[in-house]
Amino acid sequence: MKVKDVTIESAKRVLNIEADAVRALLDRLDSSFTEAVETILRATGKVVVTGMGKSGLICQKIASTLASTGTSAFFLHPAEGAHGDMGVLMKNDILLAISNSGETEEIIKMVPLVKRLGIKLIAMTGRTESTLAEEADIVLDICVSEEACPLGLAPTASTTATLAMGDALAVSLLERRGFKHEDFATLHPSGSLGKKLMKVETLMHRGGAVPRVEVKTSMKDAMLEMTAKRLGITGVFNGERLVGVITDGDLRRALENGNNLLEKSVDEVMTGSPKTIAMSAVLEAALKVMEDHSITALFVYDDRNKEKAVGVIHLHDLLRAGVV
Repeated sequence: MKVKDVTIESAKRVLNIEADAVRALLDRLDSSFTEAVETILRATGKVVVTGMGKSGLICQKIASTLASTGTSAFFLHPAEGAHGDMGVLMKNDILLAISNSGETEEIIKMVPLVKRLGIKLIAMTGRTESTLAEEADIVLDICVSEEACPLGLAPTASTTATLAMGDALAVSLLERRGFKHEDFATLHPSGSLGKKLMKVETLMHRGGAVPRVEVKTSMKDAMLEMTAKRLGITGVFNGERLVGVITDGDLRRALENGNNLLEKSVDEVMTGSPKTIAMSAVLEAALKVMEDHSITALFVYDDRNKEKAVGVIHLHDLLRAGVV
């Protein structure tokens, strides 16, 4: 067999073993998992996640996922805990301890203080008969039949299963809390995800920066307004009601028709029924409307009155903000 074929077969074997490890968790989801979710929901303190070595790295990811989806959580290194950091634990907290063997010395040393403070102990372990499992209030079984490492030494399938169980816990809590897009955006102000979930009102042009003309305005004045506001668009208003828009594209099409554009009024050139979006909508939704209709700007309406335009947002605003 060629070296390339051997490499691909090895990779497939690893992925199959790890996929089987995650699938096997389905049969172990029982009342203990439900109890873990309910216990965390009732807690008035934070979730402290702890684990050593490779498990510790997985713990950091689980703690981060919990924190970013509405559950106050952070990672505590068990060795540091034994040297003074146990002081971060308070009686209303929950300790989520992760150890595949269930015998990790640094974690077992934490148990007496946890018991003394009356802190609920949730264990994720691959051995339900281990010391950690026996001391825990709730046990989540993450055992695997084999590691993907052919030597059976490097944690592979076991860490994958642990991570998957952590994600299941975090998402179940997210859904029970009714965590919404807006909540996610609040916790993720930076990065592309957080930016896409910001509200339109955070970026829209408003007040005097909004290009606007009245319905019987001359095209000459409309073009001056578009030039002054530099958004390639102006809204056409009948009082406070937005009745149409004129874009750079409308100007080009009118000129191509050979008519005397400057002698016209805006209502002869405008595009009626303009595309709009609510000020409370997320930026991702604004981008989708622009993409679906091949336009570069949207007028923004007040949530309380759809006919009242209160701003405008341009594709360039989304580009500058890093949404696109």
